[in-house]
Amino acid sequence: IPAMQRAGGGAIVNISSISGFVGQTGIHMAYNASKGAVRIATKAAAVQYAKDGIRVNSVHPGMMPPMRTSKMSADPTWRARMISPIPMKREGRVEEVAYAVLFLASDEASYITGTELVVDGGLLAV
Repeated sequence: IPAMQRAGGGAIVNISSISGFVGQTGIHMAYNASKGAVRIATKAAAVQYAKDGIRVNSVHPGMMPPMRTSKMSADPTWRARMISPIPMKREGRVEEVAYAVLFLASDEASYITGTELVVDGGLLAV
């Protein structure tokens, strides 16, 4: 942050998870709490450093392919159960998260700070 202050600004994009928005069974409480902490830290930093021209936002991915590497996701019934409530009826692609980060880091997002961009196929809207 000091380097960004000296440079006259910049953009920080924190990565969290939709787990920071809701409590979940089967996931350790500390994981949800840590992701929620990223949300609040992002907002606090956005307010604190806006005067320095530093924008701070967060991206919150939903179900992504890396989750398939876990033992649970090797089970097709587990995967179907996870995708079932997602309105778009699919998991996300890592490129979709990358594009969200790229946008928030770009000059096209110059008036966006303190926001939470959810990339979850509509799951949290349900």
